[in-house]
Order: sequence, then C-alpha cells, then structure tokens
Amino acid sequence: MSPPQPLDPDASAVFLDFDGTLVEIADHPDDVIVAPGLSQLLADLARRLDGRFAIVTGRSIAALELLLGPVEVAVAGSHGGEFRRSPAADIEPLAEPLPPEIVSVLEDFATANGGLLVEPKPFSVAVHYRHHPDALEGLLTCAQSLASAAGLSMKHGKQVIELAMPGSDKGTAAARFMALPEFAGKTPLFLGDDVTDEDAFHAMRRLGGQGVLVGPMRPTAAATRLPGVAAVHAWLKAGLEGTTRP
Repeated sequence: MSPPQPLDPDASAVFLDFDGTLVEIADHPDDVIVAPGLSQLLADLARRLDGRFAIVTGRSIAALELLLGPVEVAVAGSHGGEFRRSPAADIEPLAEPLPPEIVSVLEDFATANGGLLVEPKPFSVAVHYRHHPDALEGLLTCAQSLASAAGLSMKHGKQVIELAMPGSDKGTAAARFMALPEFAGKTPLFLGDDVTDEDAFHAMRRLGGQGVLVGPMRPTAAATRLPGVAAVHAWLKAGLEGTTRP
C-alpha cells in the first residue's frame, strides 16, 4: 500500500485515532508517552482545517484529556459512544450506557485467570490479555456469550477484546461529523491502526474519502498506509506547513 497523498487542508476533513496512531501502544493504557508538542500540533491542525478535524478514539474523552490536557478539538470518545462536535460543546451520548453487570462478569473472569486488565468505559469495556495470552480462548468464549446475550458488538484488537453498545463505533461517529455543516463538501480521511478503526475505514469509502492504515500491513478497508506513529506526526506537520510528503 502506498502512503497517502500530502494533506490538503483546504479540501480535507481529518479524523485521527489515538492509541497506535498518535501515540505508541503501551503495556498499560495509562503508560503511553505523549510526545512534546502533540497537543499544540492538534490544536494548530484544527485551526488550519477550520474545525474539520476530530480525534475519534476508543478511550473516553475524560481519559484522553488526562493525557493530553484540555483538547481544543472535536472529539468522539468510547469508540463513538461519546460525541463532542466542538471544543466548547457538551458531550452527546450516541449509545446507551454499558450495563454494569457486563463489566462485573468480565472482572470476575479476569480475576480467575491471572488478573487480566479490565478497562471499563461509558459505552464499552476492554479486556487486555497482553500478559495472559493463555487466557485468550476462555476470554473469547466469555465475551462472545455476553455479546450474544446483551446485543453487543465484539471486536478483537491488538491483544484486547472489546464489547461495545450498539451505536458505539468509529464509523458512526465519523459519519456524524461529516453531516455537520462545517464538514460538508470536504474529502474525509481517517487514520487508524487497529480493527476497531475498520468501521471508520468503511465509512470513509461510503463518504468519498479514504482510510489510512497506520503500522504493519494487514487485511483492511483502508486505501493507503503510513508505517507508524512517527510517520503520522510527520505527515500531519507537513500538511500543516504546506510542504511535500515526508
């Protein structure tokens, strides 16, 4: 897959995943390292794109801002379950809250299988098995049973299983942004690294844009690819500065 063309800020709307796209994935979600100047880069991009810019992340908006500080851009958190159309807007729910009993069942499974990391979010829950790969088969069985019984979606990402409420996906969030007046008529681009970004890649195709896969090649609906987080930063900076492709 070739890299994307240089960013054209006047013709584009840009959506960015966070973990694995703007920051390297860490063993624990709280241990990611945010590059100096990243928050300023994102704010500058939002201004240059006249607001046609959003972070669309699996993290909750509150968790994201603990790492970045107050984010002066539009954000969809919890895989689209939380929607904030502009920095000053209130957060709108796009899904029903996740039933607490789902988290309880997964926490019981995690405790019984060596202490897997369970990450509850407002509209989804992630179970990380990076340090307990032997627990994967049982975790899949448990998660599939819960998903079937409660009508949840299940995604198997990078050493993580996630259950989410209906309406809580990145494609829905990106499409909702594109329906806003300030995004109208622009070509959408979504940069993401994991299977949870595939909903957004498919939405980009429907909306006349493209997905940009970040990281190693794998089966994907994305049309172009950047090799990693550093390449994403370079591509964004080049677009902001009006330079050629890095």
